[in-house]
Amino acid sequence: MSSFLIIFFLLGLIVGSFLNVVILRYNTGRSLAGRSGCFSCNHQLTWYELVPVISFLIQRGRCRHCGSKISRQYPLVELATGLLFALAVWRFFADPLAIVFYCVILSILVVIVAYDFKHKIIPDGLAYLFIILAVISPAIFSWRHLLSARLGEQIIANIGVGLVIFLFFFALWYFSGGRAMGFGDAKLGFGLGALLGFFGALNALILSFWIGAGFGLLLVLLSQLKKIHWWRWRFSFKSELPFAPFLILGLLLNLFFGWSVLPLF
Repeated sequence: MSSFLIIFFLLGLIVGSFLNVVILRYNTGRSLAGRSGCFSCNHQLTWYELVPVISFLIQRGRCRHCGSKISRQYPLVELATGLLFALAVWRFFADPLAIVFYCVILSILVVIVAYDFKHKIIPDGLAYLFIILAVISPAIFSWRHLLSARLGEQIIANIGVGLVIFLFFFALWYFSGGRAMGFGDAKLGFGLGALLGFFGALNALILSFWIGAGFGLLLVLLSQLKKIHWWRWRFSFKSELPFAPFLILGLLLNLFFGWSVLPLF
């Protein structure tokens, strides 16, 4: 298995490099095709400036031509994608189709997280793609039985669970006027419910709220400690914090490690 872990980690680094392009160009009108370039001097990057993670480290996070800083998003997205691809192999090693399916799902989720951090919005196209793949996942894994009644029941069940989770987030969004939760989180919740099932989604939700609350409190605490000179950001209890990353983290903890706050399930 170790060789496959390494192969998929390296594959994830390469895919992560492309995902960075998607994150930066999505909804900008720019094509996903074409060479990348420096945003400051417009220099077209060569192949050795595009090697995932390594180029960033060798160049010390700066453009070789103008010296401007390169966003840390690039290596972080590449490393995250590589690690998630390796986790998919570790978790679903006996099922190659599951590995491919979840690598696609994970790629979509990486883009959603980075885009939400960057713009504080979840792209509709990616949210809907996640929902569709989660809903039809039984058909993907049981493609030889596409016309069976049981398969239809599974897809309907996925839709039902997704709808329940969606309505929960929709209520939070609607009754808070969008202050407590975004509508994009409701759509993401639909996909989470369809993918994990009711108890899996419930576990992921509770974990995400706990982690999100703890992280928010930590940010507020660090903001109050003026002696920490390297901490430049300022947060309060009224600060806006994207929830999608925590929701997806809860999903990953449940999917890969089976973390559960509901002992009976």
